[in-house]
Amino acid sequence: MKFTGAVLVNINKPLQFIENIEIPKLKVGQLLVKVNYAGICHSQLMEQSGQRGEDKYLPHLLGHEGTGEVVDFGAGVNKLTCGDKVVLGWLKGGGLDAGGTVYDSPIGKINSGAVTTFSQLTVVSENRCYKLPSNISMQEGVLLGCALPTGMGIITNQIKPNKNTSIGIVGLGGIGMSALIGANCHKCDLIVAIDTNDEKLRKAQGLGATHCINPLKQDVMSEVAKITKGKMLDYAVEAAGSCKTIENAFSLINYKTGHCIFASHPPAGQKIKLDPFELICGKKITGSWGGCSHPEQMNSFVSENKSKINFETFMPDLYSFENINQGMDYLAEQKILRAVLQMDNSI
Repeated sequence: MKFTGAVLVNINKPLQFIENIEIPKLKVGQLLVKVNYAGICHSQLMEQSGQRGEDKYLPHLLGHEGTGEVVDFGAGVNKLTCGDKVVLGWLKGGGLDAGGTVYDSPIGKINSGAVTTFSQLTVVSENRCYKLPSNISMQEGVLLGCALPTGMGIITNQIKPNKNTSIGIVGLGGIGMSALIGANCHKCDLIVAIDTNDEKLRKAQGLGATHCINPLKQDVMSEVAKITKGKMLDYAVEAAGSCKTIENAFSLINYKTGHCIFASHPPAGQKIKLDPFELICGKKITGSWGGCSHPEQMNSFVSENKSKINFETFMPDLYSFENINQGMDYLAEQKILRAVLQMDNSI
């Protein structure tokens, strides 16, 4: 079997469509999946632009969230079978960890990690492939690959709020919006959404934000002080992707028990600057690796709480596979919240 993939051949260049990529013999713990939908997030933008440091694996496939259907599987796979509808994601779930794959193609060897999604077909490690909940559509299920388990996981697994917990969300991309949804699922009375994009703030209101702040038009510190009556926030979740926004989020939490959790990944080599005195006073800051989520457990949580998740408001813009580079560009330019590719399923 052969397929077409959008391949990162050169840093700072558009992805190239490579046809007639060959499917290798499946190794122990691998599955072959026909990709239906694939999500684009800032991780792929950073890889494309070289902001994650030296890339030793060029050319290679990208994409770490999607949905599809199992076509074949190798020895040792026991949690899925042919015909199963699945979510593909970068978080490790149950099953074998089979590692990456190398494909033969007309341009030579093409590398790939344990999961990639920017192609018609993909070879995936069993532990990066999870059964799609029956009440979640293929298009909705893309968000289960990264955004929802990370953002909702920060709330559910790390913050564990009650209704009196005050939470600020800095940056309303896929992960920030997912954190907002998580805070709403836990019925928090005070959820402050912070972003420079008014359209994202409007969507945040529809997803449960009690207050919205645009830093380009308002002083965030004074607005948060006003909203909290001087107490500042119990938690700030930062998902905007820069050192500056991490520092700003840290400034919004209270001195005694405030906790800033960041999920963003600024460019390699950059450093955040914090006042040590604020840490001595009791403030905390923590990074988040995928919201500490076990993907299959989080997928069940999302399925059980689907009525509280406004998927229609949250759903990313849809692009055909052939327009992947436009989706990448629009996401980089912040013209869209997130992008989902509808793949060519004719293979």
